[in-house]
Amino acid sequence: MQKIQNFVNGEYRDPIKGDYIENIEPGTGKVFAQVPNSTQEDLDLAVEASKEAFPVWSRMAVDKRSRILHKLADLIDYNLDDLALMESRDNGKPLWLAKAVDIPRASANFRFYASAIVNFSSEAQVSEGFMVNYTRRSPVGIVGCISPWNLPLYLFSWKIAPALAMGNCVIAKPSELTPMTAFLLGKLSKDAGMPNGVLNILHGEGKSIGQAIVEHEVTKAISFTGGTATGRIVGATASQQFKKVSLELGGKNPNIIFADCDLDEAVKTSVKSSFTNQGEICLCGSRILVEDSIYDEFKARFLKECEKIVVGDPMNAKSIMGALVSEDHLNKVDSYVLLAKEEGGKVLHGGNRIAREGFYYEPTVIEGLDKNCRTNQEEIFGPVVTLNKFKNEEEAIDIANSTRYGLSCTIWTSDLKRAHRVSHAVQSGIIWVNCWLVRDLRTPFGGMKDSGIGREGGNEALRFFSEPQNVCIKL
Repeated sequence: MQKIQNFVNGEYRDPIKGDYIENIEPGTGKVFAQVPNSTQEDLDLAVEASKEAFPVWSRMAVDKRSRILHKLADLIDYNLDDLALMESRDNGKPLWLAKAVDIPRASANFRFYASAIVNFSSEAQVSEGFMVNYTRRSPVGIVGCISPWNLPLYLFSWKIAPALAMGNCVIAKPSELTPMTAFLLGKLSKDAGMPNGVLNILHGEGKSIGQAIVEHEVTKAISFTGGTATGRIVGATASQQFKKVSLELGGKNPNIIFADCDLDEAVKTSVKSSFTNQGEICLCGSRILVEDSIYDEFKARFLKECEKIVVGDPMNAKSIMGALVSEDHLNKVDSYVLLAKEEGGKVLHGGNRIAREGFYYEPTVIEGLDKNCRTNQEEIFGPVVTLNKFKNEEEAIDIANSTRYGLSCTIWTSDLKRAHRVSHAVQSGIIWVNCWLVRDLRTPFGGMKDSGIGREGGNEALRFFSEPQNVCIKL
């Protein structure tokens, strides 16, 4: 059994109080590692290290910072197999998925911001013959980055890469359920030439060390991805100290399928958007809304594709779905399926735990539920989707907007004008038309309503992790 450590001031350290949490491997249900349960004393060490490193890192030439981040991306690529294996064992996702998506996208995050910071331009306003105003952007200082368990290294790097690129020092906390890739990233950052104290990684529970990072007076910005309930606490705490805060929270995302769609593509991609990563992606489409004239055909095809999904050992290349992240989460998912039955839903496929070691659940499809029932309103974050009919465009929009969430939406239609109309009417921060999870790092990322505040991605992230300063020069 491996005992992992915090990464503080360029070194791996045991937690000061010697307290650890058991890390359970989802694919086997057995203890995989021991994780530090960090405390205020560990945070104080990270804060002091960050304070000492900030003048060096923030004043370092931009091209030198860029080279270090490019080197870190190279090292992630070089260690892809080890990182993917750790992520698969840590999270329960299929190994092939970690190799194909999670680790390469983590590398791409560092590479993108390593390049973006070199090309980031300031603004200038010239009043001819009188004055010049220009805006420079300086790093915020020491920032806190708290990431979730579903895409451990991908979302961890999504936060820390722009923060580091802008010259900030980072105190980061990965999920205590999936700490391994963040643990390995400490060594890689050191090998890339990052100065001691620039990146500090503390492990432990959100309610203790996560909250302490948010509360600490030295952290000037907080970037958090996780559940909406926790996000409310993070936002309320940060606002009391007037900190910058970005919250990427939950989703209850609709897939809207119009009759004029490419049905083969809509079915195939809807299966992916429902069950990729065991449905444990905030962008998964968990409510599938189908125009009534093609409902029966779509349902038949969709269920036929669901029958092909192999749920099994994450290390097996044939497994399309692996294990859910924990026993608690497995129980939560199962409780929602039981709730759906109580609410009058009919289970068309799946709906059961899989009897084997580990935390496995069948891909589940339910129909016959009202748009306002709890199953259609609350985030399940697992391999459970509902099917609903709609008669026209207006009803589809009404159902899509009927939840308190507004993260993403997928629209399937061959009518370009309809695609624009519906996109503009749906209350979601991200709209995909005839595709899903197509990613461009230059674009802003985030949700509306209870799906969060602020935007990540592209220049939005660089602006978040910096402060604007206007300089006026009289000519």
